[in-house]
Amino acid sequence: MVSIISRSIALLQELQHPSGLFSASKAARTGYNLAWIRDNIYIALGLEAAKKLAELKKTYRALLDILLKHEYKIDWMIKEPNPKEPFRYIHARYHPETKTELHDEWGNKQNDAVGALLFKIGELERKGVKIIRNEHDTRLLQKLVHYLQAIEYWQDKDNGMWEENEEVHASSIGACVAGLKSISAVVDVPKELILKGEAALHKLLPSESDTKKEDLALLSLIYPYNIVNDQQREAILKNIEKSLIREKGLIRYKGDKYYSNGSEAEWVFGFPWLATIYKQLNNPEKYSFYMKKTLEAANKEGELPELYYGKTAKHNENSPLGWAQAMFLVAVEA
Repeated sequence: MVSIISRSIALLQELQHPSGLFSASKAARTGYNLAWIRDNIYIALGLEAAKKLAELKKTYRALLDILLKHEYKIDWMIKEPNPKEPFRYIHARYHPETKTELHDEWGNKQNDAVGALLFKIGELERKGVKIIRNEHDTRLLQKLVHYLQAIEYWQDKDNGMWEENEEVHASSIGACVAGLKSISAVVDVPKELILKGEAALHKLLPSESDTKKEDLALLSLIYPYNIVNDQQREAILKNIEKSLIREKGLIRYKGDKYYSNGSEAEWVFGFPWLATIYKQLNNPEKYSFYMKKTLEAANKEGELPELYYGKTAKHNENSPLGWAQAMFLVAVEA
């Protein structure tokens, strides 16, 4: 266990650029050498668990710098809300050194990434980990609240965590609700903005969307957001464990075509994600079970890849996946 902990920390450090941003993985051919807002936030959970606070601050401040660089898009959205064009939204991917937006279409409507950023910055500030540097950061955070209001996040059809079909996603709404609650200690957040999200979220749960009942993304509502009640949490876990668990990981949802070989791909980070949740729920038996599954899913180099092809021991080239290594560190330290 100790060796994979130190190996995970080292692998994360290898993925971090001087800018502070992380590549999702090393593979340039797949585009995973680029920096996603969401991946950086989830990878930073591993930094926090490992108490690498200097690197953690650098990552979040780099994310703020990205949005400051593209502040004109946020201003445009606030001034002219409810756009039909996806390029109007905050983009998902950036060059990890120049912090420049990648202009190609990439399922840009990812509202959960905005919510995640607000959530963690608010949480870290409360913990005394100072992310906010000056009035420019505070101004930007306030504008992100107005941005979520402008897109009407509680009913906006976004691409969700998996960057796919435009639907109203519970995981996206929940991230925004959690983010708005968290950042309300820093900037002004209208109460109505939170209430609208809560009402929409409760209407969807325990499903992810109109087309997906079980979805791995729903785990985010339990950890890190803790935005569901006990009954909703139990229903989410029951549905996911009944339908999505496989030998090498969790499928994202039934019928997933991404890296499918006729069977849905098995995503490794689902195991440490569940382990973290059950550790927090004080269930040592299930925690140990999912930690064992996590360790078994590591390859011979001690890496946790993005996914294994369905019902096989072969993983794709996105290895190590920073998000997976980070979730392992969270599961160890949670």
